[in-house]
Amino acid sequence: MDFNLVTLWHETTVPGKLVIVVLAIMGVYMLAIGIERFLTFSRARSRSLEFVLSLQQRLRDHNIKGAFELSQQKPQNPISVVIEAALREYMEGLEALKQHGPHDVGDFDLVDNVNRAIDRVKEREIADLKRGLSGLATIGSTAPFVGLFGTVVGIIAVFSNMKVTGGGGIAAVAGGIGEALVVTAAGLLVAIPAVMMFNYFTNAIDNFVVDMNETTSELISFMLREGRKAA
Repeated sequence: MDFNLVTLWHETTVPGKLVIVVLAIMGVYMLAIGIERFLTFSRARSRSLEFVLSLQQRLRDHNIKGAFELSQQKPQNPISVVIEAALREYMEGLEALKQHGPHDVGDFDLVDNVNRAIDRVKEREIADLKRGLSGLATIGSTAPFVGLFGTVVGIIAVFSNMKVTGGGGIAAVAGGIGEALVVTAAGLLVAIPAVMMFNYFTNAIDNFVVDMNETTSELISFMLREGRKAA
């Protein structure tokens, strides 16, 4: 039997062809998501590093306005979006305290408000980073079973043909079983890279979360120090 793709396609049963088409669609989707996420993560990583270093310098200089303007610079990265929300909440809170006085705003806790703003925006940014990863997880978990389904259908077709023709022996079934097993191989060929991509991007997101937490923690510490000085 010739195992080139054209011959395999013509000799495969209709259900087998449908399985191959489904696996091909999964493979194209996997590559599209993988390339798009890799480029997005690479750009975000380089911009985040540059942003964090610049932010630290402005905090050391006690330049809140400069830090806020830095966080607004385009294109933004996930960390700068979170920091922008935190600094906006902080600056608006300071303005409220100046206008009304510390005893006229009830139980207003500026740092607590900033923490809530950080949590709210951070969750949204993490969700944006995870976009498409559920598809990779689905492909990684289902592609082997799709290929196995094609294999089972192919083997059923082989034995049904043997029953009709009355043929027997390994020579009579080798070709059909070989075609069926190729579908399983195709399913694994799609699933393995999908799982690897999912794990890679999940680890990258975890690293982003660590960087976000470290940067926002440093910002909160700065705000607490400034608050003590003002007091």
